[in-house]
Amino acid sequence: MTTLSTRKIPARAFALLTAADVHPLLARLYAARGVSSRAELDLSLKALLPPATLTGASEAAILLADAIEAGARMVIVADYDCDGATACAVGVRALRAFGADVRYVVPDRVKFGYGLTPPVVELAAAHEAEVLITVDNGIASIEGIAHANALGMTTVVTDHHLPGATLPAADVIVNPNQPGCGFPSKALAGVGVMFYVMLALRAELRRRSAFAAGKEPNLASLLDLVALGTVTDVVPLDHNNRILVSQGLKRMRDGHLQAGVRALFAVAGRESARASIFDLGFATGPRLNAAGRLADMSLGIECLITDDPGRALNLAQELERLNRERRAIETDMQESALFHLDDTLQGDAAAQAAITLFDPDWHQGVVGLVASRIKEKFHRPTIAFARGQDGELKGSGRSIPGLHLRDALDLLTRGHPDLIVRFGGHAMAAGLSLREENLDRFRAAFEDTVARLLAPADRARRIDTDGSLETGYVSLEIAHLLDREVWGQNFPPPLFEDVFQVERQRILKDRHLKLELSRGGARFEAIRFNHAESAPDTIRAAYRLGINEYKGVSSVQLMVEHFEPG
Repeated sequence: MTTLSTRKIPARAFALLTAADVHPLLARLYAARGVSSRAELDLSLKALLPPATLTGASEAAILLADAIEAGARMVIVADYDCDGATACAVGVRALRAFGADVRYVVPDRVKFGYGLTPPVVELAAAHEAEVLITVDNGIASIEGIAHANALGMTTVVTDHHLPGATLPAADVIVNPNQPGCGFPSKALAGVGVMFYVMLALRAELRRRSAFAAGKEPNLASLLDLVALGTVTDVVPLDHNNRILVSQGLKRMRDGHLQAGVRALFAVAGRESARASIFDLGFATGPRLNAAGRLADMSLGIECLITDDPGRALNLAQELERLNRERRAIETDMQESALFHLDDTLQGDAAAQAAITLFDPDWHQGVVGLVASRIKEKFHRPTIAFARGQDGELKGSGRSIPGLHLRDALDLLTRGHPDLIVRFGGHAMAAGLSLREENLDRFRAAFEDTVARLLAPADRARRIDTDGSLETGYVSLEIAHLLDREVWGQNFPPPLFEDVFQVERQRILKDRHLKLELSRGGARFEAIRFNHAESAPDTIRAAYRLGINEYKGVSSVQLMVEHFEPG
């Protein structure tokens, strides 16, 4: 069952924003999202939190500046998703601009699994690494850091994942979520953490008079990478992250992109001059992620660090091919997952608190996407497993509001310490490994843990809306106004709710419901994608304002996400 719930609008915050000359509709939307002052709407770079306030950033800057002066070889150990790839690209580009000798390695997810393991350290050692830097991983790599230390490497961990009870013995750790870090924004993505370290390093090199007059690298040129990684990793868009994303989008729209980002827009059929959150999260980001899912993320990293437009386009076209292959694999796996669920969940969805899936033929790199699709369909925390190596299963999980997935796995491990080999992640997503013979035990333990933690009310899907939208605001002007703002995780795009009469309806391409709606004497074009069931004569609809372009003509269109009888 799905219920519609209207967000509350704090009256004082709304009054303060309107008094500060914020557009009345935006003031209402912002107040409902926790914004209470115009200062929180300042998305200029000068409003960024200072790098020195991020624990470990200044220490890492001193260490890296010393290494650059000494000519030490640095090796970045990347992760195999978009956040890790963009973080690696930021590090490689900035460090090379600072004069560093830097290379990178990225582990094969099938062969090495997640994070800095001792075998991955050996890959870095093969490059004669003197300084090892992790991006988007490392906070749980106790053994890997110990092995690097034993080989005489200096180690710097940059990560944003939640730490375990023990921290690795790195020379420096930069992670806003580590104990004792007072950095106000705990939501930085891995690429955001690396960008902050590079900002701190530039400040340290400036202090040492390392730059000739007028030759200081402009790190703002990397903000397209920061925005891409931040949006694709679906971290909460707090004020600091909204600044990073807004500035990255601005650079894209102004034509200032890395050659690889420009090429990703081209193969996705999107216009960088009109770059949006949607383009990053659903067009360019997935194509970059496809390399880490099906092949080797070094393909994606090379695309992001090359300055040769021709090479960038060739690499992006290969990423496009991998993404098409990924979509086909995902479709087959999703059908298989629904087949597995036919006899278990679909008949009595309310009786089960969690979903655990496994198929021996599933691809390890795509199980996270399957978990996400099943979670969306059934509104249950879902973990999907594929076979790894040496009798292990590799799982990827997605959660729903009300259940912190990493904390749930931590609690499960306390009661069953021999069950999970390793795990890590966030509130809404996590990864784990376990022995195949323990799958049934894990399924039962996960169900029991979630049943205890997830309140019954949270098992019902709730759609939060911004209430009714005045008819006069259903216009291209307002649609463009909303489209220019930065919306995302924990700062959701506007979703309105109204009752309409259905004047006409038809099915497009056997998949989408095209509607003509009326309210208060006005008529509106509307569409509900991937929904081929007809609507009743009167509907209560949750919808967004969209812009439909056809033969060079733009018009406003209601993008219906849910409807029920009015």
